[in-house]
Amino acid sequence: MDRFVVISACSSGGKSTLVAELNARGYAVMEEPGRRIVRVELAAGGSALPWVDHVAFARRAIAMALADWAAAPPDGWVFFDRSLIDAVAALERLTGEPALKALRNANRYHRQAFLAPPWPEIYQTDHERRHGLDAALAEYSHLLETYPSLGYEVLILPKVGVSERADFILQALDGG
Repeated sequence: MDRFVVISACSSGGKSTLVAELNARGYAVMEEPGRRIVRVELAAGGSALPWVDHVAFARRAIAMALADWAAAPPDGWVFFDRSLIDAVAALERLTGEPALKALRNANRYHRQAFLAPPWPEIYQTDHERRHGLDAALAEYSHLLETYPSLGYEVLILPKVGVSERADFILQALDGG
């Protein structure tokens, strides 16, 4: 959908803060599926956690991303903190299942995808994000190849303040 905009890439690159800024400016947003899954699984003592059962986690992220896509508001820009593409790319990398090719024509997002580059100076782990910077860098590399392979134009977010990043996205979308 041409109104659905993905903000993705490296963990702890400032995506969620940026999405919160866009929400504060009045735009609809979809929170990162992974964070929501981790919160639910930790509260329930579940195992669909990236550090316990990464495949189950990826499958849950796919289901949640599909539900988010279907539940998005009918009008205006909608910003997604990660996307179905991220979840499917993770599953394909983990299992070898050729799932990405199914996304070439289905559940499309805006042609421009915004990726937050690795930002080691702000990288941090927490109770919900336990993987290290090396895993985040590998994920970024994989997504940097995945989005263009599906026909998306990747725009790398500058390492600037959150307000300037939001302005960058909105200006790119106005020009696109």
